Amino acid sequence: MGKKKEERAHALLAASSAKKWIHCPPSARLEDSLAEEESGYAKEGTLAHSICELKLQKLFTNKNMTERAYKGRLKKLQQEALYAPEMEGYTDEYADYVSSIALSFPTVPFIAVEKRLDYSPWAPEGFGTGDAVIIHGKQLHVIDFKYGKGVPVKAEENPQLMLYALGAYHEFGMLFQIEEACLHIVQPRIPNNSAWTVSMEKLLDWGEQVVKPAAELAYKGEGEFRPADYCRGDSENYCRNGFCKAYGRCRATAGQNLALMEEAFDTERNEKKLPPMLSWEEVGALLKKAMFLKNWVESLEKASLNHLVSGGELPGWKIVEGRSSRKLSDADAALGELVKAGYEEAVLYTREPLSLTELEKVCSKEDRQNILSRYIIKPQGKPTLAPADDKRGAMEIRRVSADEAFGGENSYKEET
Repeated sequence: MGKKKEERAHALLAASSAKKWIHCPPSARLEDSLAEEESGYAKEGTLAHSICELKLQKLFTNKNMTERAYKGRLKKLQQEALYAPEMEGYTDEYADYVSSIALSFPTVPFIAVEKRLDYSPWAPEGFGTGDAVIIHGKQLHVIDFKYGKGVPVKAEENPQLMLYALGAYHEFGMLFQIEEACLHIVQPRIPNNSAWTVSMEKLLDWGEQVVKPAAELAYKGEGEFRPADYCRGDSENYCRNGFCKAYGRCRATAGQNLALMEEAFDTERNEKKLPPMLSWEEVGALLKKAMFLKNWVESLEKASLNHLVSGGELPGWKIVEGRSSRKLSDADAALGELVKAGYEEAVLYTREPLSLTELEKVCSKEDRQNILSRYIIKPQGKPTLAPADDKRGAMEIRRVSADEAFGGENSYKEET
């Protein structure tokens, strides 16, 4: 926020990408060598964070901010291209969450908003920005706002928040006798709020035993490449660090996946007169590996396409025009002429309600809570294949008999 252009926008060992560089240390330097790309989702999230910051400043850290100044700054943010009215309700929910913590203490706590947190004692040149830091007595609270609406983010053992807590302890530990850290995730668009409390003793031990050794290797670009699920990211951040930029072209990942293909076409294995059909045990084992292969191929395709579109060359490949659908160059003009030609508007237009997402954008926070919420339902999702260690609970499938499936009201009835 407000950094000079020549300053590094992000730490090499960023907290938001800690899961990657802790498990795969050399990935940090590898990513650093690649061009930075910021998605529309990242820009949207940055804007939402700016609104959150302004609201918390007005509530806690800038008591001299006049209503006029507040409205002027908010109006400026609302004029951004990616602004949507729904941001007001979601950022209000975040401000309310932070307020509920701040006002729960018998005396006024210490509060910092968008605080730069230095955790360099554990990771060289490591720093990040804590959305909200609250300290009262022996308790430290670190609250992180997530604007993403993909996968719910959990506060429990979240390395990003744990590093922020270490950074806060590093700066304020001499002023406050902090004995425990309470980590919070506020993700209003899902909605999902999560909290986890850990002792500072355990957190400091994690910093020394886990972070420090990995960070030293990562900073030097050393260590072993260990491709795994964190390469693809888990949608837990809106930020650019949610996935590995080198994923598509990573040699270690390629080697891992090529080994999988070699396993599938192992001639010695095929000469063992194995049954022509794979057993379900074999299918389960191969599928778990193949899911990683599928995602890698998709990433490889994306990286290759971006390279060619940017003017690069890729031996053996070229860009072709994909499938396209016809559309009207000016729908209003075309339909206007058809109406003049004698067609009824009812024939040319269909009347459909806005989608739930669009309705949430145009409705106020109060109307979303008091009106829309009473009608919102969430039907059971389509069965989706996932590994047994997936965080989501298993879906219950009710088996039905042929009579239940095709009889009764579902049975064929001849018209009379």
